[in-house]
Amino acid sequence: MKIFRGFHHPGIASACALTIGNFDGVHRGHQAMLALLNNEAAHRGVESCVLTFEPHPRDYFAGAARKPELAPARIGTLRDKLTELERCGVQQVVVLPFSARLAAQTPEAFINEVLVQGLGARYVLVGDDFRFGAKRAGDYAMLDAAGQAQGFDVARMNSYEVRGLRVSSSAVRQALGAGDMEAAAALLGRPYTISGHVVHGRKLGRALGASADGAQDGFRTLNLRFAHWKPAASGIFAVLVHGLGDTPLPGVANLGVRPSLDPNDVNGGRVLLETHCLQWPDSLGAEGAYGKIIRVELLHKLHDELKYDGLDALTAGIAKDCADARAYFASGHARSYTETRRQTTRDRI
Repeated sequence: MKIFRGFHHPGIASACALTIGNFDGVHRGHQAMLALLNNEAAHRGVESCVLTFEPHPRDYFAGAARKPELAPARIGTLRDKLTELERCGVQQVVVLPFSARLAAQTPEAFINEVLVQGLGARYVLVGDDFRFGAKRAGDYAMLDAAGQAQGFDVARMNSYEVRGLRVSSSAVRQALGAGDMEAAAALLGRPYTISGHVVHGRKLGRALGASADGAQDGFRTLNLRFAHWKPAASGIFAVLVHGLGDTPLPGVANLGVRPSLDPNDVNGGRVLLETHCLQWPDSLGAEGAYGKIIRVELLHKLHDELKYDGLDALTAGIAKDCADARAYFASGHARSYTETRRQTTRDRI
């Protein structure tokens, strides 16, 4: 899959079948739309293309209004979005910076400058609630009329439903905010996942609970940065870690701002996913995970983040979380979760 920042690049396809949107989470509704897009692209002999935006337009407008509370919670990072788009067979992604200029662009200018001249759209597929251009003045009828005048086809896809419920990024955010990971997985068609490079932290976890004789190795963690300040999920989770060996490793993870630690630490002010593998791979050694790309599946929420009074209380809290995560995996719930994931992945369209 080819990825471009903007559309002024020599390697970009001269013609494409295009869909437009934020694609936060790349949920089952998105997946069905992308399957249709790929089919239409193949029939026309052009590449399938997704036009998406970074930052999210609502992030931009919330910042411009100095009202951060209006920004939506973010389901996934840009890395995870691009990974899922590639898994869905998309051939080209154009990430368009959402700026003041783009926010002020008229619908007619967006069609002419971006869709026609910039991307060479021959087919445009949009959702049933699609709006575009300054003040969201553009709609499906305007886009369809422009397509008839300028020679590209336009299609609209109705909402995708699972068990009578409309699948949307808002519904995924609601499920994640409520800690209902099974509902989120049903909407996503897979477990909720965060991936990235393992980064350095304070290395405090390895000292917590460690014994002087080395028999107890503490709670070493794998730290991933979540680029957005407002993740859709937060708290303590039972997880599976991919990328450190041939099989996924069970673990327990904290997604959030770590209220018990010093806010001035090396990752202070950033949202982190801190994951402790219940059995650390000996082959990695103490430092062997840094820089690796791992993928963490958040399977079951144990509880919200807690603020502990001191390191002893924090150590005891982490020990209990590890015990609860082990109990979750021993119960067999993780196996049934994986089986459900396989079924819903097959049922994308």
